[in-house]
Amino acid sequence: MCQIAISIPDEVLFDTKMNREEANRFARCAVALGYYTQSGVSIGYCAQIAGMTEEEFIKYLGHNQISIFKYDNKEEFLEELDNA
Repeated sequence: MCQIAISIPDEVLFDTKMNREEANRFARCAVALGYYTQSGVSIGYCAQIAGMTEEEFIKYLGHNQISIFKYDNKEEFLEELDNA
């Protein structure tokens, strides 16, 4: 497992009213969200990065208006919907 450290100015924590633990969780979730949306990393790995279960991460994606369903075109989506 790779560990990466970032520096966040104390003023940001003050302005956002976050403690270190909350800032750490926020950063982990932001990184996981970025990996999922920009790099296509799996829900399982992104959930690990965020420190969540897969179910929690899927709900987190929903709260951020990100669908777990990816279709290249409307026809593909409609075909999948018909098969459901």
